[in-house]
Amino acid sequence: MTLSRNKRPLYLQIKNILKDRILHGVYPLDTNIPSEPRLEEEFGVSKITVRNAVKELVQEGYLEPSSGRGTRVVRNTATTKRSTWQRFTEVLVEEGHRMRKRLLGVKTIRCEEGTEPYRRFGPECLRVERLYFLDDVPYIHYFHYLPSRFANAESSILDAQSLYEWLEEQDVALIAFRDEFAAAFAPADVAATLALEDARSPVLKRLRFAVDASGQTVEYSEGYYNTALQHYIVKSDA
Repeated sequence: MTLSRNKRPLYLQIKNILKDRILHGVYPLDTNIPSEPRLEEEFGVSKITVRNAVKELVQEGYLEPSSGRGTRVVRNTATTKRSTWQRFTEVLVEEGHRMRKRLLGVKTIRCEEGTEPYRRFGPECLRVERLYFLDDVPYIHYFHYLPSRFANAESSILDAQSLYEWLEEQDVALIAFRDEFAAAFAPADVAATLALEDARSPVLKRLRFAVDASGQTVEYSEGYYNTALQHYIVKSDA
């Protein structure tokens, strides 16, 4: 996997990628993450870089090292509750599901002729298209829209880690989220990607607006959920 060589330290990038895998159930609770040599080979980095990444996750309570027995996942929920999507993922992972994502495309598009949420980014914006799988079955199709200043984003990094973690690496401080839900018909290409049995049946559509400290919308997204496969769950802390 190719890491960005001109942003945050490599060990922090690896830490965020490993954490994202933990939160999505790629590395399940009470199992070991890959060995240091395997991680060194995957990311093309030194042993000390991998160790520093793992050390950070140990300090945050996600991992627990054991001499001669590997490094075990001991927590698979995030400390922050800022993201509804992240909380939803945590609920599914806690119930024993496995979540994974696939990057379908990253491109700069003309957006001044689009709907109001796109136009707020100006004449152009970056569109990130992702497909999420629930237990290896297509489940959510997402379009994320970002200001054009992020046009040089590296696809390999966007594919590997959380979009919000990546925005933090770009020194973007997100302070508020607003989610809107509706029943909608998925576009034909989305319906095909989700393998919907009946494209004429409505699905759950979620809109999200992520706002930075200056009050500007930094990310707008549209997600289509195949709720016939799994209902959307909102779980509050008691």
